[in-house]
Amino acid sequence: MTTSVAIIGLGIMGMRMMKHMRLHEKFSPDYLWDPNPIACANAVKHDSKSLIMKNASDAIENADLVYIACPPSVREEYAMKTVQMGKALFLEKPFGIKIQDSKNFIKKLQNYDVPIAVNFTQAAGVALADILKSKNNDEMGEMLGVDIIVTYSSWPRQWQKEADWLRFKKEGGMTREVISHFIFFTERVIGPLKLIWAKSSYPTDITLCETSIFAKLENEEGLPVNIFASVGGIQPDRQELTIKGSKNSRKVSEFYKDSVSSGNNFIPLREEPKDPRAVSLKAQLDNLVLKINNKPNSLATIHEAFRVQKLVEEILSKT
Repeated sequence: MTTSVAIIGLGIMGMRMMKHMRLHEKFSPDYLWDPNPIACANAVKHDSKSLIMKNASDAIENADLVYIACPPSVREEYAMKTVQMGKALFLEKPFGIKIQDSKNFIKKLQNYDVPIAVNFTQAAGVALADILKSKNNDEMGEMLGVDIIVTYSSWPRQWQKEADWLRFKKEGGMTREVISHFIFFTERVIGPLKLIWAKSSYPTDITLCETSIFAKLENEEGLPVNIFASVGGIQPDRQELTIKGSKNSRKVSEFYKDSVSSGNNFIPLREEPKDPRAVSLKAQLDNLVLKINNKPNSLATIHEAFRVQKLVEEILSKT
């Protein structure tokens, strides 16, 4: 048996999820909707089995699971329709932008007994699972802190250009889109964080998103989490999370390249897959199967996603 899926939002993430759900033996992404007719036409070109529905409600009503990949400001409307119809819900991150709105959103969602998860792509990845295992087996020694480094020559990156909202301060930016993943990862390893200080810089055009951030966070034991991120200059993308231990440290680059150091250069722990994104999404979807069947899984909860949102928005507010 496959789970029928509605996808609301057919931009970069919606199209990517449609492709990989179609490849997965447990999902049928048959019902699609986007307010943009060009996006709809592009979707059915790539997947002739899928149907473009007249509206979001029709798509949701026909499916067992709804994946929502539209910009944050309009997600709640579709999410509430989903849970009110008794359907499982898979939300793209960020969970939201405005803190009070997200608090109210969570309260509403908790009134419905349906499976709900948020798509932080590293949640089901082998890197996170192996780091947690190493930490719990004391292979890393005493935890000493975390460094997060993200640099881009431009934002949005070339492959993100069609998602124009990503360049605006209102909903976009690298902190919400990328650094949030590493904050989620860090909290899974060393527990909930609080912001100690931060400074975010913005262009002279006040509508545009941040160009750099510096921040220090700490966990409940006072372990430091340092964040450095910037945009500008001709350079390759750098997306790097280092978890520092007294015996061994682990570095995760580009979301999946997992390596270890005992004082010398970092050494890769496994061969890189030919298609890292496919491996990552397959793991997420395998865990989504568990989620919708009410079995233990590693997907991000709405409470984890809200904690990340609060930290991200607090960082962005410090100028």
